[in-house]
Amino acid sequence: MKSRLSAQQLTLSYPSATAPTLKDVSVQIRPGALTVIIGPNACGKSTLLRSFGRILNPESGQVSLDDTAIHTFGSKEYARRVGLLPQSAVAPDGITVSDLVARGRYAHQGLLRQWSEKDEEAVLTALERTGTTQLADRYVADLSGGQRQRVWIAMALAQQTEILLLDEPTTFLDLAHQLEVLELCRELTDQHGTTIVAVLHDLNQATRYADEMIAMKDGAVLAQGAPDQVVTEELVEQVFSVRSRVISDPETGTPLVIPLASERLSSRRGLV
Repeated sequence: MKSRLSAQQLTLSYPSATAPTLKDVSVQIRPGALTVIIGPNACGKSTLLRSFGRILNPESGQVSLDDTAIHTFGSKEYARRVGLLPQSAVAPDGITVSDLVARGRYAHQGLLRQWSEKDEEAVLTALERTGTTQLADRYVADLSGGQRQRVWIAMALAQQTEILLLDEPTTFLDLAHQLEVLELCRELTDQHGTTIVAVLHDLNQATRYADEMIAMKDGAVLAQGAPDQVVTEELVEQVFSVRSRVISDPETGTPLVIPLASERLSSRRGLV
């Protein structure tokens, strides 16, 4: 049985906010699937992900892992089952790539279990999968933004959790590396059964790679389901305030969103 992550009637506010960031949110994350959360900026996507990762505590409601409230788990116990790659991770000064990735094994260490061949193998595999093996001896501070992002993903992979939470994992990456990361997510789900929940901004990348999608706006979940159930012209306009045409991608059969020009732009081009 794969682990089940869910939220029940979750409400959460930041101290300086005048209204809740999440309002009575209830979702079930499908085990062994790649779920992508979409929505406009400041709609609560990252807040929901951080709640799953125990970074933020709700005012009411709860997040559960296998029907057990996540605050009842010990920190290392939870970290062995759920891994989180935050949006703006900061590496310690003077740390090398290999040392940073090795920190993904922290939850597996203890008084009676020190560094082992299994830990070393997990680090080397994570470096290889993210294409960062050649960077192992370099300092993280000397890397480009895209290289750093791949190194952080390698650290999350080295943790070898059942559930992986990724907050905008394609940030700072060029298109080729964005696709590599998303292909890696599909590989982890398809071949290893990893449950992945990711926040993405690119709607067409989300529809192409996701098994499930969660659409959010103003701190609420408007829709959840398969991409072809969630991504409709009506929902795109409701969530993003953008008129569009949704067609079938000729290569994958998944929904393909084509934004329509605004009336202002169409008028400038003589289309109206």
